[in-house]
Amino acid sequence: MKNKTLYALLMFICIVGFWLFENFYTPATYSNPDTVEVDLGDFDYLPSSTNGEVVNHEYFTLSYSETYEQAEWVAYQLKKDHLTSDDRKRPYFIEDPKVTSKSADWRNYRGSGYDRGHLVPAGDRRFSEFAFNETFYTSNISPQDKDFNAGIWNRLEQQVRYWCKQYGDLIVITGGVLEDGLKEIGDEDVDVPDAFYKIVLKDKGDRMEVIAFLIPAKDSEKSLSQFVVSIDELEAKTGIDFFQKQPKAWQDEVESKADISGFKL
Repeated sequence: MKNKTLYALLMFICIVGFWLFENFYTPATYSNPDTVEVDLGDFDYLPSSTNGEVVNHEYFTLSYSETYEQAEWVAYQLKKDHLTSDDRKRPYFIEDPKVTSKSADWRNYRGSGYDRGHLVPAGDRRFSEFAFNETFYTSNISPQDKDFNAGIWNRLEQQVRYWCKQYGDLIVITGGVLEDGLKEIGDEDVDVPDAFYKIVLKDKGDRMEVIAFLIPAKDSEKSLSQFVVSIDELEAKTGIDFFQKQPKAWQDEVESKADISGFKL
């Protein structure tokens, strides 16, 4: 009888301990204490923020929307020397300590049926433990259908890495289309985008070449080329001025085209 009671007590302690760990454990920040944060505030291709909450991390910048509990965009530079196959231990998803209102807790996704979809892919940041871990701030994730996340969205992420190997350093801007009436998940009402976009820029020396994608948030076997859109279309859809710091003449020329000629697909 005593052994049974002891066994039951130990089981109870283990269950409570596991529950407490799952629900209340939060690792320390993923910021690198030994390096200087890269401030992209003067970055020539940083988009506008519709809410003013711009957050600079060491390896990417984002604009966080408290209304939708996720970033409306993330922007980062992808360099050739970033493309490594280093094996990294997958860390915990944690709230972004630099978001003043706190980014949504990862537990909003639990049981929702949606993946915690990265905006800056972890695969683009394997070159550094801190760079890799930063992609697991919840400010860098958005609810995604698992087939979309593992399917066409993953294909596009791989295509961007291929372009980086082929063309050299790139600038990438990406996010979900945030609008009224979206489905919400979790206690914090995290919105589920119906579509995601990605903009890729490459420097040709005398000019910047740009390609943009707008993809419904479900898997598709279609060619990526069928989802190429103009920047003007993305701006109308999102309300974001993606190249606000560029001259108007440049914007008028570049943003009106849905051009794939500079990118091999």
